[in-house]
Amino acid sequence: MLEAALFLPVLFLLLFGMVELAKIGYTYFVIHKILYTIARYVGTQQGVNFCDEADPTITAAINLGLTGTVDGSADPLVSDLRAEMIQVRAEKYTPETGELGACPCEASGCDAAQGAVGPDYIVVSIPDGYPIQFSVPFMAQLEPIPLRPTVRLPFGGT
Repeated sequence: MLEAALFLPVLFLLLFGMVELAKIGYTYFVIHKILYTIARYVGTQQGVNFCDEADPTITAAINLGLTGTVDGSADPLVSDLRAEMIQVRAEKYTPETGELGACPCEASGCDAAQGAVGPDYIVVSIPDGYPIQFSVPFMAQLEPIPLRPTVRLPFGGT
């Protein structure tokens, strides 16, 4: 009985810790899926202006990822995840350097208003991270863990 009394707190600590780690893993998966949905929606649309942060297609894609509706009328899938936390960026392959880089907003880059061709990739990320609190009973409160998933998909629109 004494051994069980000494062992049970450790067992409960491990059990609650595993549940918290599973919660963090699940949240990361859901956020990654949200970012994938945004990238997929933007990557298949035509006439997207990547040089305008308020482009209606990008706004609709973010709303679709966050709420499941393009107008953002439903409840968010992940609490406290807001549209301003998400960054949608276009990238272009540079043959001279052999690297991917941000698509410049000019006719030779990705500005559709100036007649430029589309980017090579769409990158959707949360640059500052989505903070999630790791909390286990009877332990000191830890700093929030910032989840920073990133999705890069080929651009298929025009």
